[in-house]
This record gives sequence, structure tokens and C-alpha cells, in this order.
Amino acid sequence: MTQYLARTALSHRICTGLSRRRLGALIGELAGPWMASEAGRLHKRRGHERLRAAGAGPNHELVFTDRMIATLVILRFQLPHAALALFYDVDRSTITRAVHEIRPLLAARGFVVPGQPDLRLRTLADVFAYAAAKGVELRIDGTEVQVRRPRANKPGRRTFISGKRRQNTKKATVITDGKGRTLWTGAFRPGRMHDQTALKTEGIWDLFEQFPGVRAKVDAGYLGLARDFPNQVEAPPKKPNKDATPEELAVWERARHQQSSERICVEHGNAEHKQWRPLQRWIGRREYYDEIHSAIAGLVSDRAAER
Repeated sequence: MTQYLARTALSHRICTGLSRRRLGALIGELAGPWMASEAGRLHKRRGHERLRAAGAGPNHELVFTDRMIATLVILRFQLPHAALALFYDVDRSTITRAVHEIRPLLAARGFVVPGQPDLRLRTLADVFAYAAAKGVELRIDGTEVQVRRPRANKPGRRTFISGKRRQNTKKATVITDGKGRTLWTGAFRPGRMHDQTALKTEGIWDLFEQFPGVRAKVDAGYLGLARDFPNQVEAPPKKPNKDATPEELAVWERARHQQSSERICVEHGNAEHKQWRPLQRWIGRREYYDEIHSAIAGLVSDRAAER
């Protein structure tokens, strides 16, 4: 298979998860940063300015467009790098090098502001500033993905064991708006760490104090956050005692169902992320997971922002 045929077939939306229109826009967006990082890498390797004119020397086996397509296909289906190398008729290491060049660029893009595609949110502070300016009520939830178990006799081996799933996982926090559009994904941590503890380390307590007009809905995992900010954070109502009357139970059930219905959009946002195979179960190195999750969430936010 020639590289042209591989590019034609693999650039289909089924393979990349993006329409060709959005794929073209993404290539145009990241071509400049990739060329700048490549020039910096070569300058660092040489230790001086280039001696030959621009364009001289050997060409890349894969042009930038093919590198982008190969990276997206791997993010979409978690295919072995050797499989993509066969399609492009190159060595496996060429695909691996391309993925390690493109993936950080995708992860650093941030998340689209709905209705303003030129603006992107990259930090939790950006999300709170946007929510305060636009009056957006946030939805906050945690998600976890099974990862490879650390090798035996390694320190901290139990760090990744999730108390909920009883598996080795990594967790992330996802924030969406009321329509389930991803605004931020981060606070990556081992599966043993509680969702609320992760947000504490991200400084969310300080942000709620700085932006008193921001409102959020959360699940029962963030009861402490709702307790400290009762006028800003809404958690599920507390279940009545065992001796509660049927009327009290009925009132609690209706309130719980109403809060769940208003918060369910963040679960739908998580489900969009997990349509990409690496976020169903990550079988690669754990140290790459944070970057991969950020890259996929940013791509999903591009499509969700158009709703």
C-alpha cells in the first residue's frame, strides 16, 4: 500500500473520529507548532544554527499530514504501531516517533469555548473565569480507566488500586456545562486517590472563593465540597433515617431524581470520551495516560462545542 492510499483510507471519519473538514482544520492549526518544535529539536541536536539552506538534506519518511492521521488512528483504536507502519510502508519506529511528536501538541490544545471556537480553556482557573463571565452552571464528575498493573516488588504498587472498581486504574476529573460539552479534563491521579482530594490539590476551594457567582452540580463523591460551599455547589440530598415516613422518603426520592437528571449530562460527556478505545482500557505505559486523555478530551470538545 502506498502512502497516498494509506492517507486516503485512514483519513476517513471512521478511522480518525473526525470529519475531513475538521481534520483539515486541525492539520492547519498544528502544522506551525510542529514545525517550530521540529526546528528546535534539530537545533538542540546540532548545537548550532543549520549550515545548509532550508529544504536541503533528507526528507521525512512521513509528512506532517500522515503523522497527524497515524496519531489520530492510534488514539481512536489503540492499534499497534507496527500495524500503521505496515499501512505506510515504514519502520515501526517511524510511527512511534511521529506519535510522540504529535500527541503533546494535541494534549496542549485545551478545550473549545462553546460558540467561540477561537478561544480555548486550558486550566481550571480558565473554566471558572468563563463560567463566571457567561453564567454557566458547571457539572463536575470523576472518571477512571483501567491501566496496567505495576510490576511486583515495586514501591507504591497499591497506589493504583481503585477502592470502587478493585482494579488498577487512573482517574481524571471532567467538567462540562449543562449540555454535556467538555470544558476541562484534568486532576489526573492514581486510582486510590479520592475524587475530592484530587480537586483539593488543583485548588478548586480557592477558585470557588474567588468566583462566588459560579455554581456547580456534583455527585455524592463531593459532599465535602458541597458542605463548604452550600450556596454554590449542589450535591444529592442526604437520605432520610431508617425511621423516616413514606412521605419523607418520597420527597427525598423526587429531589434525588431531579438532581441526578440535571447532573447526568456530565456522564454523557464522559461517555463521549470513552468512545475512544484508550479510555476504555489503557494497555500502554501509565506515564503516557495523562497526555492521551487530554488529547482525546480536547478532540471531543471540538465536536461537542458545535452542539
